[in-house]
Amino acid sequence: MAEKRPNVLIFFTDQQRWDTVGIYGSPLNLTPNLDILAKEGIVFNLAFTNQPVCAPARACILTGQYATTHGVWRNGFGLKMEDNTLAHCFKKAGYEVGYIGKWHLSPDELGPGYVPLEYRAGFEDYWEAANLLEFTSHPYDTNLYGKDGELIHIDGYRVDALTERVIEFIEQPHSNPFFLIVSYLEPHHQNDMNRFVAPDGYREKYTNSFIPYDLRSFPGDWQEQLPDYYGCIARLDECLGKILETLKSKGIFEDTIIVFLSDHGCHFRTRNAEYKRSCHESSIRIPLIIHGPGFNKSLVIPELVSLVDVAPTLLDAVGISTPESMQGKSIFPLIDRDIKNWKNEVFIQISESCVARAIRTERWKYCVVAEDKDGWLDSKSDIYVEYQLYDLYADPYELVNLAGRKEYRDISNELKEKLLDKIEEIEGERPKILDRRFYP
Repeated sequence: MAEKRPNVLIFFTDQQRWDTVGIYGSPLNLTPNLDILAKEGIVFNLAFTNQPVCAPARACILTGQYATTHGVWRNGFGLKMEDNTLAHCFKKAGYEVGYIGKWHLSPDELGPGYVPLEYRAGFEDYWEAANLLEFTSHPYDTNLYGKDGELIHIDGYRVDALTERVIEFIEQPHSNPFFLIVSYLEPHHQNDMNRFVAPDGYREKYTNSFIPYDLRSFPGDWQEQLPDYYGCIARLDECLGKILETLKSKGIFEDTIIVFLSDHGCHFRTRNAEYKRSCHESSIRIPLIIHGPGFNKSLVIPELVSLVDVAPTLLDAVGISTPESMQGKSIFPLIDRDIKNWKNEVFIQISESCVARAIRTERWKYCVVAEDKDGWLDSKSDIYVEYQLYDLYADPYELVNLAGRKEYRDISNELKEKLLDKIEEIEGERPKILDRRFYP
C-alpha cells in the first residue's frame, strides 16, 4: 500500500439506466466523458441494485448491507449507524469525509431539508445536502442545507449547481485525502411536476431518439419522457467532465479513485404504476464504472456484482479493514480474475410496490411475491408465490414471463432453492415459496 492513500470521489446519479451509457451500448453519445474513464478503468458489465428504490439502495451502498439488515427497507426511514458506514471507516483512517446533494436517509418526520448530525451516517467534515432534494428544489432552483442547517441557495440548473459545490470543495486546501460523495437527483423525475426535466434546449436534441427495446412493447410514459431523461444524462456527463478537469488542474486526478454509479434504473411505468420497484433489468441493472489507482486495468468484468459490494471494494482499494457487519464482498478478486469462489448471482429485495424477493443469475431472473403483504407496511413474509421467470439468454428484454410453465419446472425448482438459500443467509429465516400455477 502506498504511503499516501488516494482520494475517493463517488459520482452518484439517481434512477439512471445502465444502457444510457455509451460503453454499455447506447448509440446516443450521451456520456463521452464517462466513456473515456471507462475505457481506462473497470467496467462492471452486470451490476445491480439490491433494492430498486431510493433510500434502501443508498443505505446498501453506505453500509455494505442488504435492506432488511440495515433497516431502511423502504423510503421514509432514517439510517442511524454507529460506526460501520463508509464515512465512518474513511474518517477513522484519517480521511476528510464530505457529502453534497440528495441524502434521503433521514426520517421523513424530520422534514425534507436539514439533516441532523446523527442521521448523516458519519459525514461530519463537509455537508451540503437536503434529505429530499426533490422537495426542497426544482430544476432551476436549488436549496441545500449546511452542517448547521443554514440554507444554501444556488441559481441555475440543479446538476450545474451541485457540480459548482463539488468544484469548490476540490479547490479547497486539503491536508488529508478526501472521501466525497456527490449525489445528484437527475435523471430522477421532479415529483411535483410528474416529469423529467432536462436543461433548457436539451429536450429538443433528443426528441425522436433511440428507444430501448424493452420499452417498445409497452405503453408507459416513455414516449413523452425519454427526450428529457436523455437530456438530463447528457448534462450530468458534461458536469462530470468539469469535475475531471478540476481534478487535473489541481494535480490530483491520478491520485483519485472515481466511482460512477446509480441507485437503480427506470422502466417508465411499463412494468408497474411507476418507474422502478420491480425485478426487471430496466429497474435493477445499473452502470458501475471505477477509475483510478488500483482500477486502471482497461477491463470489463463479466461477473454479477451489486451495490452491497461497493463499500468493501472501496475500503479494500485504500487498505482499510472491512467491518464484519458488511455483507457484500470486495470485487478485487474479479479484477485479478480469481473467480473460482465468486457466487455469480445477485439477491434483490423489493418493497413498497409489493413485498418481493428475486435472484438474478447469469442466465435467469426468478422473482417471488407475498400476495397477502403490504409493500409499505411489511418488510418480509413467511410465504411467497412464484411470480416471474425470465430466460435472459433467449429473452433479454423480458417480454415473456415463464413462471408456472411446466416445461420450466426443473429450472424453477433449482432457482427456488438458490433464492431460499439467499433469504436464509441474509434474513435469517427460510420462508415457503409456493409454485405458480400456469396461466396463459
